[in-house]
Amino acid sequence: MTASGRVIPLRGAQGMIADRMVKSLHEAAQLTHHATADASSLVKAKAAADAAGTRLSIEDLLMARTVRTLLAHPAINGRVEEREIRLSDQINLGIAISLPGGLLVAPAIFDAQDMSLAELRAARRDMAERARQNKLSVTEMTGGTFTISNLGLTRVEHFTPIVASPQIAILGIGRMTEQPVRGETGAVEWRPMVGLSLTFDHRALNGEPAAAFLTALCETIETDTSWT
Repeated sequence: MTASGRVIPLRGAQGMIADRMVKSLHEAAQLTHHATADASSLVKAKAAADAAGTRLSIEDLLMARTVRTLLAHPAINGRVEEREIRLSDQINLGIAISLPGGLLVAPAIFDAQDMSLAELRAARRDMAERARQNKLSVTEMTGGTFTISNLGLTRVEHFTPIVASPQIAILGIGRMTEQPVRGETGAVEWRPMVGLSLTFDHRALNGEPAAAFLTALCETIETDTSWT
């Protein structure tokens, strides 16, 4: 007996995305590190921005902190092409964007290292709007050197994002949860914690430097209260 239901052909844009994901898994030696960071400073920075009349999201703040950490860990910012590791002085930050119909794109914000937080936010919002209107350029769709995938609005705390091949790595951002932490006085405090997942191509990057990047990112998140 044949089961009833819908049949959805993997063709067009959805088929292309599926083929790229399979190709990425076949060609790259992918491994994922997971970490959890205290997000108290993120929450304080967002509150300060809101009080000053500037609307920022947690994702905007995380973008800026990721760019800052990438500058200090250049070995993770780049691509693997033609059996060569090609590191980039430019941080072309890919942002995964979910579109109607189950589609997913990850266009790049070029030269993110030269942008203020406000400029990053504006670039992300503009890119998301043009993605919905199918107005992204081929260069934007293929020129990333590092990608962020944010599932912070879901119940997912950690996950295993697939590298946007031929990039070296992708950062997954999970939801923020309240967790008990022992404070400086020894008393237990409830603090907002955010899950981070870094998938990287082991051909280009070993586990230790990948862990060092993720550790440095956590430390930046936990100590940086800036929002400008």
